[in-house]
Amino acid sequence: MAMFIKEAECISCGACEPECPNEAITQAESVYVVAVDKCTECVGAFDAAKCVEVCPVDDCVVTDPKNVESREDLEAKYARLHA
Repeated sequence: MAMFIKEAECISCGACEPECPNEAITQAESVYVVAVDKCTECVGAFDAAKCVEVCPVDDCVVTDPKNVESREDLEAKYARLHA
């Protein structure tokens, strides 16, 4: 799964963007968004999703149930992004 930033919860602080090892997080008009094609939930880089760890708002960044991927798929995506 990719991570998802809840629009209603995001305070647009920007803490998550520089922490993403895949540059999957960018600023939209008023909130930050995650690019599904780049997000690996930090699989391949860290033990946990850095965006969740650094976000000051509880439950703002969650796994996206619309984009389910296995750990193997996430590892393969990370390898492609960092080839």
